[in-house]
Amino acid sequence: MRSDRFEATYLIETPLDPAKVAEVMAGEQSCGTFTRVHGETDDLRARARAVVERVEELEPAASPSLPNSWLERQKRPGPWRRARVTISFPTGNVGANLPTLAATVAGNLFDLGEVTGLRLDSVRLPAAYRKQFDAPRHGVAGTRRLTGVEHGALVGSIIKPNLGLSAEETGELVGTLCAAGLDFIKDDEICADPVHAPLAERVPAVMDRVRRHQDRTGKHVMVAFNISDETDAMRRHADLVEREGGSCVMVSLNWCGFSAVQTLRRHSGLALHGHRNGFGALSRHPSLGIGFDAYQTLWRLAGVDHMHVHGLQGKFAQPDAEVIDGATSCLAPLAEGCDDAVMPAFSSGQWAGTVPVTWDAVGTDDLLFMSGGGIMAHPDGPAAGVTSIRQAWAAVREGVALPDAAATRPELKRALEFFGAGK
Repeated sequence: MRSDRFEATYLIETPLDPAKVAEVMAGEQSCGTFTRVHGETDDLRARARAVVERVEELEPAASPSLPNSWLERQKRPGPWRRARVTISFPTGNVGANLPTLAATVAGNLFDLGEVTGLRLDSVRLPAAYRKQFDAPRHGVAGTRRLTGVEHGALVGSIIKPNLGLSAEETGELVGTLCAAGLDFIKDDEICADPVHAPLAERVPAVMDRVRRHQDRTGKHVMVAFNISDETDAMRRHADLVEREGGSCVMVSLNWCGFSAVQTLRRHSGLALHGHRNGFGALSRHPSLGIGFDAYQTLWRLAGVDHMHVHGLQGKFAQPDAEVIDGATSCLAPLAEGCDDAVMPAFSSGQWAGTVPVTWDAVGTDDLLFMSGGGIMAHPDGPAAGVTSIRQAWAAVREGVALPDAAATRPELKRALEFFGAGK
């Protein structure tokens, strides 16, 4: 890859020649449009036009993935050809402007009349260009330092009930979870600044319990307070968390936007926990939207420290392969020589029994392993739930099957009996 260009790779579907469609895409997202226009000189095109680098034709589709009035007006039938297309763009077209970078690699492409399917799969940046954007302030190593967890997966949970608890009730629950032995606790994405537990009251109540626990044990439990809001409010809430001795805030990335998250990153030294809620609307159709590899690349340029990837054998719709690819992408550098890995956060239906598939899939414990029901619903209580997960991680690292490990680990045995019934 040239140092003055970045690349984006797409999956396209079209009844037209994919190579010609790729040229339309390149023109549309750089200096041109569907035809050459006045002022678009050869010199300008050499400096500013996107270039089609590769077109790899794939197996055709049996029918169009999406409706398309433009093609219908032209009475264009199939076959519906599919191809993987890579286009490079001059970095000078964008500069260090994340919203415009996103508009360049995605933007109007999804509306093109030439396609019946288009999905942004990946974005690749040269190292010098990547370094013009924000990097994680903490990432994997910093999160370990803040929590004091030098080795092993960080075990976390989500505050449940996710809505309805008062500030004081939330504080009491956090105290219980700290005593249970957690490394990490997070708000739910739909609980930010509710009337019954405003952050102005909830943050002091929660951090009072975190500080008490730290005084007793020396252990700082990281709490990701959901401060998703308009930009000025997020800055005020982050300041409150810092004043109270907190170490992390959570943001609903899709609804706050790139600019707000960049502003928050530059304003605060707290760890930024990136929650991807709503990502399914962008990604669930295989021929439309944005794949997680491209998605996590863009958000890492905003400086987040953690990224949600969902969980293996979890409660959501995506296949395990996507979860694995997502975690692998988060832990890989965005460009050669860049130390900018972010910590993948596994959640959704996770418990001791999903630890082996997680370990087998990613081969590392540089991750947040978050369990709600798998901890809070353990028949012997939350502390036993946390212990069962830690016992499962110890077993997989030792190469011991969970049923064998459970013979001498009662908390794990109870978890397998309780949660594993019928599985």
